[in-house]
Amino acid sequence: MLNISIVGFGYWGSKLARNFHNSAYFDILSIVDKKKINLIKAKKSLPHAECQHDYKKAIKNDLLDLVIISTPTSSHYNIAKFALENFKNILVEKPICLSLKQVKLLNKIAKKNNKMIFVDYPFLFSGTISYIKKIIDKNKYGKILEIESFREQAPIRNDTNVIWDLATHDISILTYLLKTHPRIVNTIKAQNIKKNICDRVYINLKYNKNLNVLIKNSWISPTKVRLIKIKFQKAILYCDENESLYKIKIYKRGDKKNWTDYSLEVPEIDLTEPLAKMTTYIHNALKKKKNNLFDKNFNEKVTRILEQINKK
Repeated sequence: MLNISIVGFGYWGSKLARNFHNSAYFDILSIVDKKKINLIKAKKSLPHAECQHDYKKAIKNDLLDLVIISTPTSSHYNIAKFALENFKNILVEKPICLSLKQVKLLNKIAKKNNKMIFVDYPFLFSGTISYIKKIIDKNKYGKILEIESFREQAPIRNDTNVIWDLATHDISILTYLLKTHPRIVNTIKAQNIKKNICDRVYINLKYNKNLNVLIKNSWISPTKVRLIKIKFQKAILYCDENESLYKIKIYKRGDKKNWTDYSLEVPEIDLTEPLAKMTTYIHNALKKKKNNLFDKNFNEKVTRILEQINKK
């Protein structure tokens, strides 16, 4: 069993706690939160865990193998830095930080202290993205011509904007699937609610081989949208995370000259909760001392693109 401490027991922290608690590989020793009401909830859910307000005291526990950080985005860097300096592996809720400089500093400390950094990009552990990656790697439907992604409706935040909140999902997915960096980044931003916080953004990314990507992210929407469209030479794939069962639909072209002639295929997808799969991945990575998903500066690549988008 690996011992963990969870810093932050809000909406997402409680989801992480449930998945790590249900795992056969981890034991939650402590939960940290500044809010008394969250600690009361934590104690009811996990009576064996020590609940406290001071994350530094919790992190200094020599029995810990992993510190999970699920706090406001602006606090990620300081908590992560403290944990790594105290020789703890870390899992950080996305985004890991709000600047590339901070990510590089964390990577430097992790390398020096021989510790691992994991980031909770949940869709990278989903059955849908795993399925799409296999299609792309096998070149099953030919070259990718175009990608569109839509993420609308999410809680309005005070500590960051919609780019660092929702676009992080899209950029982590694209970096994972395409394994390359866009040549050109263009954006259109809007502030509808708070003057200095972007709550809607249109992003256009241009990659090599004439690949064009369009992303729309918005906190404000009457309906929740989580849709990715990928146009291949031989098919168009729809990935709708709002669907309970049939999350992927593939429209295969019948006539090469006719873009309106399609046959529908609905593949079987692994519907295991992504966070549950993430816990297994982290356990195996720590035991085998191989963090394949996050090696080759994956977090730096994601943050570099997000920083470009945010500055445009």
